[in-house]
Amino acid sequence: MEWQSVIGLEVHVQLATVSKLFSGAATKFGSEPNTQACIIDAGLPGVLPVLNEKAVHLAIKFGLSIGAKIAKVTIFDRKNYFYPDLPKGYQISQHTHPIVTQGALTILLEDGEEKRIAISRAHLEEDAGKSIHTELHATSGIDLNRAGTPLLEIVSEPDIRSAQEASAYLKTLHRLVRYLGISEANMQEGSFRCDVNISLRPKGQETLGTRAEIKNVNSFRFVERAIEYEIKRQQAILESGGTVVQETRQYDADKDITRSMRLKEEAHDYRYFPDPDLLPLEISDSLITKIKNSLPELPQQKRERFKSEYGLSDYDARILTDDIHVAHYFEKTVVAAHATPAKTVANWIAGDLSAFLNKSELPILKSPVTPDALGALLNRISDNTISNNIAKQIFKAMWEGEGSADAVIEKRGLKQITDSSLIEKIIDEVMANYPQQLEQYRNGKEKLFGFFIGQVMKETKGKANPQQVNDLLKEKL
Repeated sequence: MEWQSVIGLEVHVQLATVSKLFSGAATKFGSEPNTQACIIDAGLPGVLPVLNEKAVHLAIKFGLSIGAKIAKVTIFDRKNYFYPDLPKGYQISQHTHPIVTQGALTILLEDGEEKRIAISRAHLEEDAGKSIHTELHATSGIDLNRAGTPLLEIVSEPDIRSAQEASAYLKTLHRLVRYLGISEANMQEGSFRCDVNISLRPKGQETLGTRAEIKNVNSFRFVERAIEYEIKRQQAILESGGTVVQETRQYDADKDITRSMRLKEEAHDYRYFPDPDLLPLEISDSLITKIKNSLPELPQQKRERFKSEYGLSDYDARILTDDIHVAHYFEKTVVAAHATPAKTVANWIAGDLSAFLNKSELPILKSPVTPDALGALLNRISDNTISNNIAKQIFKAMWEGEGSADAVIEKRGLKQITDSSLIEKIIDEVMANYPQQLEQYRNGKEKLFGFFIGQVMKETKGKANPQQVNDLLKEKL
């Protein structure tokens, strides 16, 4: 039997606020345990929540970017369950009246086709704390630093059909929230994490199968691998005549398997009811209009502009706009490299700069070579001060802290030789030194042209203008 996978994703995005959703405690990552939890986060008797206005604005901003409906009235509910790291015994969330509904995200598939993934809702909620089991001896600890951190939970419809589509959706969503500036979306820090709901059904059948939920997957690669494993697991159960159990599972990256955690709770298990300490929130048309007018250029818009304004190919535009910080770096470099074509700038960023960043495991924001510095280097290629090959040596020196392009050129004596008479003299010497190869070339062995080019560049230590060498050598030969 052919099976169809039906996948929906719930993505938890930590919003970029300096304080928590209902308290003034800080949200900075990496602090000592329990140093960023106040009495509200700890759920002590008599405390009352106060809603973070910025978190509301960021949620609206996201909703508008995906063409969703923004609720005129939204309500906060208590979601009741027991975890050791949930100090109040409930989580403040939005169940019946979420702030964002009925949006969509368009993703690009591997074959170049686009697919629309519906987003049913996005709602605000506070995060729980964290249980620590590995760092303490024979006991567990509770860190409440994350308790109360503002999250936007983005819930897709079950429109996704493969691990690859799920990864494409997550990457598109990740890119969008970073462009909007509503989250750092750092997966290693837990500010962008995903729950995967997956079921199988016979191909052609409309009725959904029993789903399993895989909790808290925090990398694009792990999401793909978890889904691929889960599809095989459920398929094996169904084809052997068994029944898939509705449950919550976790992905074990070391063993590349999913493992059962608990039976999946239904909504009624959480005993939702409106939080009596928080009034219904009314959202005005004027606020929605104000936030809509503040929306930045979104990824697709930037991609199209890069193609029209800079004459880039679709491929180059996609590479440069995949990360908003790379897009900003590119545009700053184009301004600095005023004498250099934008395509050349794109090639250097996607090539040499990217290679050095990857090798050093650095984000582009921490590049030792700034856009202005790279632009100055590229201008020296454009004005024939140096060759492209020499520029690569200079870039390495700049990366290692030797100074600006001009300083490295001066210090190492790398200025390009453009004196035609001097280049002709060196060509004459090379031809005289290799009479056998010269005769073979003139007898039709044209591949030796590259040999002569190499010898001239060797004699000039790579400093001769390559185009001049090419033209003069052809004439001489």
